[in-house]
Amino acid sequence: MKIYAHRGASSDFPEMSRAAYMGAIDQGADGFECDLRLTRDGVIVAWHDRDLKRLIGSQLEIARSTYSELMSIHPLLTLDEIIDIAIAHKKDLALETKHPVPTRGAIELAVAHCLQTRKVEIAESGIDIALMSFSRTAIVRARARGVATVFLSTHWLPLKLTRMSSQGPSIALLRKYPGLKRADQKTFVWTVDTAEDALLCQRSGVDVLITNKPGFIRQVLQNG
Repeated sequence: MKIYAHRGASSDFPEMSRAAYMGAIDQGADGFECDLRLTRDGVIVAWHDRDLKRLIGSQLEIARSTYSELMSIHPLLTLDEIIDIAIAHKKDLALETKHPVPTRGAIELAVAHCLQTRKVEIAESGIDIALMSFSRTAIVRARARGVATVFLSTHWLPLKLTRMSSQGPSIALLRKYPGLKRADQKTFVWTVDTAEDALLCQRSGVDVLITNKPGFIRQVLQNG
């Protein structure tokens, strides 16, 4: 089972910061999860919220601001910078696109274009990259452009929906249905921060565990 750092090692560092992703490397994460949004001028940035209010105290909205305007307030990482870190350190990526957003499906198209542009170096690095979303439309859009996908969910999904993609149940859903893992499909579970839940993921055959505490979870799994 692989351990992905949720927005980096966000229990110990500011989420989605370079320090959080570098900290995740130091803590032994196998990959990173990051949330992606599109700025008004088309730059893909790693940011969870629609604006900067919660973390920075600014009312600037990602979709309605230029990259330059946002960077004047706070240093946001771009998708290209995330990929640079991942390639340099051989770390997988789970890229979540947020919906609904004013830019609608433009984010999946932009991500697919970026991954296609960097296809050769990504392949040479050997890392795995998947796009995640709660939106079925976003998943269909990404898959149509050759991007591996993870369909996120907080409730049981019909088999016909999960067949199109790897599944991404919440840890609460896995607790309720510990046998939901299918042999023909990868399962990504979020967000797993306790020893009990980590061991449940291990027993359930989960492929990727997403956590805010990659170092702690690594120790839990090593100690059994």
